[in-house]
Amino acid sequence: MHKFFLIIVSIISFAACNTNTKNQTGNVSDSTSDTTTMRIQIPQLQCYANMNGRDTIFLKLEKFPNVVTGFLKYQLYEKDANHGELDGKLYGDTLIADYKFESEGKESIRQVAFLIRGNTVKEGYGEMEEKKGKMVFKNTGHINFNNGLQLSKIACPVE
Repeated sequence: MHKFFLIIVSIISFAACNTNTKNQTGNVSDSTSDTTTMRIQIPQLQCYANMNGRDTIFLKLEKFPNVVTGFLKYQLYEKDANHGELDGKLYGDTLIADYKFESEGKESIRQVAFLIRGNTVKEGYGEMEEKKGKMVFKNTGHINFNNGLQLSKIACPVE
């Protein structure tokens, strides 16, 4: 009787230890199937522009839940045009982003700030300094949006 009891306990223990084994194809058995779902994030696309005489500024924003990416282009009369990529974050209605741009064949990076309110965006200005090869705001809490260029919402061009 004692041997029979030991054999039953051994079989049960062995079976319990092997409930998570792989089948012959190398896949984990159904008892441990993954219930994680992937969600595709589609950005909210918004475009803004300021066209005044021969000056044009164009801003395209792709808003994700945690980050904002986009494109910015300055084409100001009798000044060097520049254009490039944006990569930043929204803090309430304020976008602080790194603007990686090209002007006269030279690539540079500087921080930019935009106040987004309804159908308008205002560019912010503040004291800047160079850190690690890019121009950044000395204090993002002191950015002034009062005298910044204002851009109005437009339909985004089809690419």
